[in-house]
Amino acid sequence: MRDIVIERLGPDDGERLRAIRLRALRDAPEAFGSSYERESPFLPDKWAERLKNPESRWMVATADGADVGLVCGKAEEGRMHLLAMWVAPEARGEGVGACLVDATVAWAREYGAEEVELWAVDQNEGARALYVRKGFTPSGRTMALPSHPHLTESHYVLSLLFRQARRQDVPAIVAMLADDPLGAEREGDLGDERYLAAFDRIDADPYDELIVAERDGKVIGTMQLSYLAGLSRLGAERCQIEAVRVAAAARGQGLGRRMIQWAVDRARARGCAMVQLTSDKSRTDAHRFYASLGFTASHEGYKLKLG
Repeated sequence: MRDIVIERLGPDDGERLRAIRLRALRDAPEAFGSSYERESPFLPDKWAERLKNPESRWMVATADGADVGLVCGKAEEGRMHLLAMWVAPEARGEGVGACLVDATVAWAREYGAEEVELWAVDQNEGARALYVRKGFTPSGRTMALPSHPHLTESHYVLSLLFRQARRQDVPAIVAMLADDPLGAEREGDLGDERYLAAFDRIDADPYDELIVAERDGKVIGTMQLSYLAGLSRLGAERCQIEAVRVAAAARGQGLGRRMIQWAVDRARARGCAMVQLTSDKSRTDAHRFYASLGFTASHEGYKLKLG
């Protein structure tokens, strides 16, 4: 396997960008929203303009001195868009695409973006498989490919703020669960083995997700998502949100709202018919918060403690 090197194109690399971009458009015309016919007449100033945009970063993959891949990362409104992804036919299967995705995600983190998004043509199974391996998940949004309206493309998202919890996160999660009057009464020692046993069970269940929000290497939020099967509503699945907590130092910054919106989007992409949650009657601030997000207090909840 050849060594793959990722290079960032500079403002004087317009001709190099033009050559590899036009090759990509000729090679895979049904993979892009643009076309060779549209971009081949572009003058040098147009290619230089693309490279001078401080919100964009064009990167080329090289192998044995030849350009064999291209990607563009474009920052916008706190997100990073992964665009123009292409790998040359002679370099496919060598990990070039993975290197390009990794480089874009690394720049997104450096830039401070908390999400990377992209659109992939549904018929491009290789690209879609790569993105899923890299942690991207479909958002449920689709549209016709602008250059070939008979094809559809789907939207994929990689969160750099939210991720699946790991075993080493358990003490931080339990600390957040205990950090309020109700939690302080029911939680125990952070090192209690029963917490780890519960984590292992959740982690092994494909219908449960323990999620954390992480910023600058610190866990600052958590919630649990459970996907419940039922016969009602024609056998529809529903998403149950539980144990939503934000660390004290991160409160008042809109993180809780983003957590719930992310969970709702995740449930929608999965095909859930409903998102539901419960909140203790004493948490009046939380009730107003959930109402502001569109939740309705449509049911009375009952619980029976067994110990």
